[in-house]
Amino acid sequence: MFHKLFQLFFVFVIISGTIALVNAQSDATNRSGTAEKEDFPKGIKESLAKQRIEREKKDFAELIQRSEEAVKIIDELDKSFTANNQFSSEDQKKLDRLEKVAKKIRDEISSGDGEAEDKPLSILNALKALKSNTLTLVDELKKTSRYSISVIAVESSNALLKAVRFLRFNKK
Repeated sequence: MFHKLFQLFFVFVIISGTIALVNAQSDATNRSGTAEKEDFPKGIKESLAKQRIEREKKDFAELIQRSEEAVKIIDELDKSFTANNQFSSEDQKKLDRLEKVAKKIRDEISSGDGEAEDKPLSILNALKALKSNTLTLVDELKKTSRYSISVIAVESSNALLKAVRFLRFNKK
């Protein structure tokens, strides 16, 4: 009996010692098991902050460029439709490009895939909706800073996408 008790005590001491050794060797991590965050020198922190600010400025400038590109594409589509009273295959490519641009804009200013209010009933109404929503979007983006999000811009981008999809897939 004494022998079995001694063996049990010995196993307990070995397991406890192993656990203590493992915990002692993990000096690079904190109690939760994750590595502690390094504290960078002040110069490096400032450099990283400047790079982040420059990247945000560049992203915002690209957002404005995309919205102006959307206005240009819509003007070309409007001229083409008024001249021919239908969309050509080149216009379909422009609609595809417009949808990609509108998706990029929407993805940058919001995270949701919201729905616009009403579906346009005709191609002319869709073109009018495209133009008005894009102009609203551009105006709102120019009013905002890179730190803010405009609800009107998000709604305009969603309505713009809905009108583009109506024109792309309309078979009238």
